[in-house]
Amino acid sequence: MSTDSQCPDPQCPDPRCSDPQLTRHIRNHHFDSQRWNGLNLRDDDIIIASPYKSGTTWLQSIVAHLLFEGELPASLAELSPWLEANYHDLEALQQTLEQQRHRRFIKSHLPLDALPWDHQRSFLYIARDGRDVAMSLWNHYINWSDEAHQLVNQVPNERGDTFPHPPADVHTFFDDWLQRGWLGWEQDGWPYWSFFHNVQSWWDHHQQPNILLLHYNDLKADLLAQVQRIACFLGIDPDPERLEMVCAAVDFKAMRRRSATYVPCGGRLWKGGAESFLYRGTNGRWRGVLRPEQLEAYERVSRSALSPDCHHWLHRSCDQQLPTVAG
Repeated sequence: MSTDSQCPDPQCPDPRCSDPQLTRHIRNHHFDSQRWNGLNLRDDDIIIASPYKSGTTWLQSIVAHLLFEGELPASLAELSPWLEANYHDLEALQQTLEQQRHRRFIKSHLPLDALPWDHQRSFLYIARDGRDVAMSLWNHYINWSDEAHQLVNQVPNERGDTFPHPPADVHTFFDDWLQRGWLGWEQDGWPYWSFFHNVQSWWDHHQQPNILLLHYNDLKADLLAQVQRIACFLGIDPDPERLEMVCAAVDFKAMRRRSATYVPCGGRLWKGGAESFLYRGTNGRWRGVLRPEQLEAYERVSRSALSPDCHHWLHRSCDQQLPTVAG
């Protein structure tokens, strides 16, 4: 893990200098953050988090192949369940996790202020340029099956409304996603959950030694280096041959060939099956799609919602390094 030192002043107002606090309960159409309350957490647990459509499944797969040699012993969703998802039977999920004898790695899309915190656990967080996230989320949304809509609407959520079907075009979707929130305190993310709050909540504490902040662009640019970085953070020391094998296993084309193993619910929740979920994995698809005024609005919202250093990191090109933050 990182050896970054923490600020010795307990009265320091900078959130980076204090431990994350569980201050928010989120209950929407997809998840309920209180589902974490009944789980007996272990000191070596790995929490894999992201806002959405930022490489979550990719990161889960990397960790899975670092922990297991050869073929995975079960589907990725069984090995690394999404605990707060309210359309899965909670008791069954908790039982599955209690029975796991391997090092557990659990998926989450919660902001850090809605997730139980502990210094002993390892937190991996991956994010991506919001414009790329929006394009990937649009593909995800328009390919949802009727079964998927029924699943998320079977449990009442805090707002009370049912999760809507997608609008007629990507421009309406993007405008709503950028400037509407599902819950009263959210300013963006419609009809899912706030993207910008999620990213900022993790950025505020990314210097904690048991949080590893990852950028999707870096995995695209140099997968081997990032797999090495993840392994080191988790205290895993694979030899060079093993690292190459992990990278080969989580190559996008290799994962797409075995998409039913990696995609949630085996892909049955998407009209085109698992391959609709693992669509392209490319960046920049928003160019030539989003209108100039939409790009200007995105810039304004991002700079308003994110701190300057967080905005810079999220939108940097892949050859830039993580900026050093004073504090």
